[in-house]
Amino acid sequence: MTGFALAGTPLLSRTVVDRAEELRSDEDALRAGWAAAKLLRVDRRNQVRVSDGALVLGEAADLGAEPVPGAVFLGIRDGHHVWAARVLAQTGTVADLRRVGEHLDDADADLMVSAVALLNWHDNAGYSAVDGSPTHSTISGWSRISTETGHEEFPRTDPAVICLVHDGHDRVLLARQPVWPERRFSVLAGFVEAGESLESCVVREIREEVGVDVRDVRYLGSQPWPFPRSLMLGFAAVADPGQALDFRDGEITEARWFTREEVRAALATGDWASAEDVPLLLPGSISIARGMLEGWAKE
Repeated sequence: MTGFALAGTPLLSRTVVDRAEELRSDEDALRAGWAAAKLLRVDRRNQVRVSDGALVLGEAADLGAEPVPGAVFLGIRDGHHVWAARVLAQTGTVADLRRVGEHLDDADADLMVSAVALLNWHDNAGYSAVDGSPTHSTISGWSRISTETGHEEFPRTDPAVICLVHDGHDRVLLARQPVWPERRFSVLAGFVEAGESLESCVVREIREEVGVDVRDVRYLGSQPWPFPRSLMLGFAAVADPGQALDFRDGEITEARWFTREEVRAALATGDWASAEDVPLLLPGSISIARGMLEGWAKE
């Protein structure tokens, strides 16, 4: 059985908000929309205010009469411009994407993922990677310009593969990192290297992490992962359970082959946050890893 698919659209891949790219450099239009614009405040821990499972959007005009430096334009929702800005502290109930992501509707999830990714990039892009000079935000937060040379830089995204390795029948290979508690397992993942194709990265990473050779590499889907700026590219691949496991690069401390029934039981139990004393805990709903496992388990 090798034809399984993701169980559904990954929760952080729900792109429904009109990004209105044509407005990003239209300062007149942005000023005109600012008075009625909504604002998503994001603190230094990437937390936002929430109420009843929804984002709390404030009034952008509370910051000033026109778009303020450091704010980023996210798009248009329900006829209103939506911006995001970094704040030092917040009042009320706050949560980050890992806690609240599965409860947000499509538009809220879309806005929060974009806001966190953009603001994280700005936090670490104050100097040009080319000439080392200070940079300033432009195009309403979607690029930065060197103050010395005018060199323009855009939000960085780091591609990473995440792969569900199975035996083509009824077993899947799951692994645990050294920093994870016992019983917490997931599929394997790693960053794409320079000059490397995605498929080659899958083969290399699986071999480096657990010493297993994979074949029949197949793309499943993708999901943004703004922790701080990754794009997770999901794959499935087939391996031989008889091949000895070898934790070569120190990133994996334990790996095991689990049966489909064991995975189904773990999915029914909950996720990593579960307090139940069960032999296997799997990633939560906001991770593409769970959608991959759910799709495989349905076979």
